[in-house]
Amino acid sequence: MRLSQNGRLRFAAVLTVASLGMVACGSSGNDDTAAPAAPSGSAAPKSAVKVGLAYDVGGRGDRSFNDAAAAGLDKAVKELGITKEELSPNASGSDRGDNLRALAEDGFNPVIAVGFAYAESLEPVAADFPNTTFLIVDDSSVKAPNVKALLFAEEQGSFLVGAAAALKSTSGSIGYIGGVETPLLKKFQAGFAAGAKQVKPGIKVQAKYLSQPPDFSGFGSPDKGKETANGMYDSGADVVYAAAGGSGTGVFQSALAKKKLAIGVDSDQYESVGDKTLQPVIITSMLKRVDVAVFETLEKFTKKTPIPAETVFDLSIDGVGYSESGGFVKDIKPQLEDLKAKIIAGTIKVPTTP
Repeated sequence: MRLSQNGRLRFAAVLTVASLGMVACGSSGNDDTAAPAAPSGSAAPKSAVKVGLAYDVGGRGDRSFNDAAAAGLDKAVKELGITKEELSPNASGSDRGDNLRALAEDGFNPVIAVGFAYAESLEPVAADFPNTTFLIVDDSSVKAPNVKALLFAEEQGSFLVGAAAALKSTSGSIGYIGGVETPLLKKFQAGFAAGAKQVKPGIKVQAKYLSQPPDFSGFGSPDKGKETANGMYDSGADVVYAAAGGSGTGVFQSALAKKKLAIGVDSDQYESVGDKTLQPVIITSMLKRVDVAVFETLEKFTKKTPIPAETVFDLSIDGVGYSESGGFVKDIKPQLEDLKAKIIAGTIKVPTTP
């Protein structure tokens, strides 16, 4: 493998199926996003496919969005026999385009861009490498034959955890904290508020964002998450939904200190939070199955099955959902499942804007 001229690509030995461990995200191994170990003696045959994955800010180990993508990639290595390479952007994300270009230059195909923030830099790179397939998570703005969008019905999963928050609230006030105020994160907010009001029409829903574009630090600032959550809890909220990537840890810390409750996002954060002292406050998480999207799309690629220009992962195919770890929502599961069935059937229409 040659090094790209910008020197960003790590020169790593090809990973074999036998040498791979579990996802390095601090999970206990029960995380809903964790890739299951291949049965003994069933190692996947070696594939010629070389996959390059470019994480968003925070990279592997954020215990949320990026780790969900990592789990899908690791499962593909184990079960499909592919080779992988991973890159993370700098703190500002200014080298996203460089990372995509480095992976394409070094022959990785497909190349996966994890997050909508890659859209602007992806467009010229995809044009320069027309024979490389690019997969982008959470964006459909790049219209090119070699770019495939992996999208999610985040509002549907958020609707269910919004209902859970309202049903568990005793104060009549709950909160939503988004990492960065973008249209995508407003889908989370809209669904959360709608779900809460579906089961308790008079409930108060506070909403705040940690940063504004082009500042994406809100996804990796636990201190900001903690400070904002402190304000919400002090204002009467007793359950706060953190859709803020790595900043969610700060929200959980605030909930613990304030003796309140919180809801995670993307991964089953009860399992992946890393600090077991925080588990008692995480009553559920909105599961955004980026792991499923990454693995299933790579499976199609290795089998040379056509990949649609856009694929939406929604409740009907378990592309989104809610976690049950810790047993906190066991008593309200029948209500949540009823709402889920109604969304799938179309009798409940979930809004995508607040």
